[in-house]
Amino acid sequence: MLVWNVLGRFGPRAFSPMRILLLRMFGATIGEGVLICPAIKVLMPWHLNIGAFTAVAEGVDIYNFGQVHIGKNTCVSQGVWLCTGSHDYNVPNFPLIWDDIRVGDGVWLAAQSFVGPGVTIGDGAVVGARSVVTRDLEGWTVYAGNPCALIKPRRRD
Repeated sequence: MLVWNVLGRFGPRAFSPMRILLLRMFGATIGEGVLICPAIKVLMPWHLNIGAFTAVAEGVDIYNFGQVHIGKNTCVSQGVWLCTGSHDYNVPNFPLIWDDIRVGDGVWLAAQSFVGPGVTIGDGAVVGARSVVTRDLEGWTVYAGNPCALIKPRRRD
């Protein structure tokens, strides 16, 4: 985290290759043509997999005790929070629990949406701004809201 906070979090978008290099040095798997914007946070880079030609915008927080898989040609907009961790409220000391997140190919996670532990978002899905996703979402469908709900199918043309 010290290395990332000193070398990776700041600077213009043009520093994306340096951010990608740092994430890869710490174990992330990142495809070709990926854009990593400034001010993102990644808790455990070794649990991060990003497909080719995906963009991760400013202020994204990847809180990844579990694996986070982001598909190719996907847009993760400003301020999105991908959160694999939670707490078991059935146990008095609230121990940390986690589960993986899978975001498919061709997905758009709009600004400030939240994706919780164990969620899979199907290929081609769109998640509206500030939505809260706590369950799996089907592909090629538009969702929005808190809790996230089906809005309409997404055209494939």
